Amino acid sequence: MSDDVALPLEFTDAAANKVKNLIADEDNPNLKLRVYITGGGCSGFQYGFTFDDQINDGDMTIEKQGVGLVVDPMSLQYLVGGSVDYTEGLEGSRFVVTNPNATSTCGCGSSFSI
Repeated sequence: MSDDVALPLEFTDAAANKVKNLIADEDNPNLKLRVYITGGGCSGFQYGFTFDDQINDGDMTIEKQGVGLVVDPMSLQYLVGGSVDYTEGLEGSRFVVTNPNATSTCGCGSSFSI
């Protein structure tokens, strides 16, 4: 997708850079970071991350720094307006989803409710 088109989900430079490094370690340039939502967690829904070299019908792909972020249509409806970032701090290093659609989140940051 073009950089001048408004995207429904932001893929930050920090996240793209980390994905690029992880893909290089896997030695498979076709891998993309898939972000998805499943039922579960403390608050009803939880975020999931995996590497995937398949893009399914209806998936949205966001390209940044030569790497891709993939989201299925069901998950995307819960993530519109949000962002996927990568942080390093005292709590460790992790991918973080900022989701304006979540009405509450768990203290762990990996589950939410709408």
